[in-house]
Amino acid sequence: MLKSLACYFFLWLLSHIGKNSFIWFGPIPRVTLYDPELIRDAFNKINDFQKPNANPLSKLLVRGLVTYDGEKWSKHRKIINPAFNIEKIKIMLPIFFISCNDLISQWEGMLSSDGSCELDVWPFLQNLVSDVISRTSFGSSYEEGKRIFELQKEQALLTTKAFMKAYIPGWRFLPTPTHRRMKEVNQDVKSSLKEIINKREQAMKAGESTENDLLGILLESNHKEIQEHGNNKDVGMTIDDVIEECKLFYFAGQETTAVLLVWTMVVLSRYPDWQARAREEVFQVFGNQKPDFDGMSRLKIVTMIFYEILRLYTPVISLARTVSNSVKIGNITLPAGVQVTLPIGLVHHDREIWGDDAKEFNPERFSEGISKATNDGKVSFFPFGWGPRICIGQNFAMVEAKMALALILQKFSFELSPTYTHAPSVVVTLQPKHGAHLILRKLKI
Repeated sequence: MLKSLACYFFLWLLSHIGKNSFIWFGPIPRVTLYDPELIRDAFNKINDFQKPNANPLSKLLVRGLVTYDGEKWSKHRKIINPAFNIEKIKIMLPIFFISCNDLISQWEGMLSSDGSCELDVWPFLQNLVSDVISRTSFGSSYEEGKRIFELQKEQALLTTKAFMKAYIPGWRFLPTPTHRRMKEVNQDVKSSLKEIINKREQAMKAGESTENDLLGILLESNHKEIQEHGNNKDVGMTIDDVIEECKLFYFAGQETTAVLLVWTMVVLSRYPDWQARAREEVFQVFGNQKPDFDGMSRLKIVTMIFYEILRLYTPVISLARTVSNSVKIGNITLPAGVQVTLPIGLVHHDREIWGDDAKEFNPERFSEGISKATNDGKVSFFPFGWGPRICIGQNFAMVEAKMALALILQKFSFELSPTYTHAPSVVVTLQPKHGAHLILRKLKI
């Protein structure tokens, strides 16, 4: 399933003895840690294994919490945490429903007289999660938020294109059309976000109540942090910091959920028995009613399916770290400056860890939860990372995905179109290169 994406890593690993290996990347040794115990240590020792210095071009796409280390990371994590509190996510549930219900209405309007239609669901799912993250991030300013996120989508494509030539010495400094457009998009996004943030801060100073959206919660948390330290703004986030975190809302919130949903629909089209089981569970819990938070926590089969999709089609197939100081993990000593690769996709497909059916779709492996899903009982499943830096928005993504899939299953059955071509491809995240062409059929209830 990841053959086209991971063949380089497979060839690299097969040419070495054992699963932990290294190559020289120019003058820098690049180590791959394949052992789950060592991967866990790398995730937990955040001061020793830090985020690598980002390519200047990638900084135009996203910075924020995911790229910081040390004190700045700690400060931002503390300020952002309240925005992803489970109680805040519950408050946002009606917003999830509005966006998902709009998608259902769109698809219903496309049905032919026999109650079916063939379409590429991928752009629809991208638009769905873009709408959700726009509404939940900016509240009443979500239309402007959607425009910003369209620019961010363009920036992701431009970044991927630029990376293809990033290692030609001096290339990133040349004023190519791609580089110029990337800077234009970045400036447009920053200007638009600054305007939204300034308006919201002025409203807060005027005594208006804070909106229950991600931006409002973030600004309120930042303001509280500054007040608790005697109005010392050095302890809080600057406007530029807030802008980068808003850009990150899009990247993390939009990409992960869209990818999870599209591969879920593709795989359930290939396994109609699992699609039927998921639908039966949704009807048992909700009937034809609107999904609620308590009910979604009881969707065991749907959760098992999502975990298996995240294992087979993990949105980010590998993570990178740089060793800041000489460190020993297991029986390996890594000197400062070594680059480390954590190959999530390969670990998720390892037969020694997951069994002989590692490359097969089998949600039953998660029937007793994540901890009992593998043969080794170790840290072998980490689509959202692990340790102190585990993705702050994972609950947000899972609740949004459950809402969307539950509503889809209530209204439609779906199968692969004859025109569907299976081609997972990395465009920052693992996406269907040729789309996801499915046949939808309206359920007769």
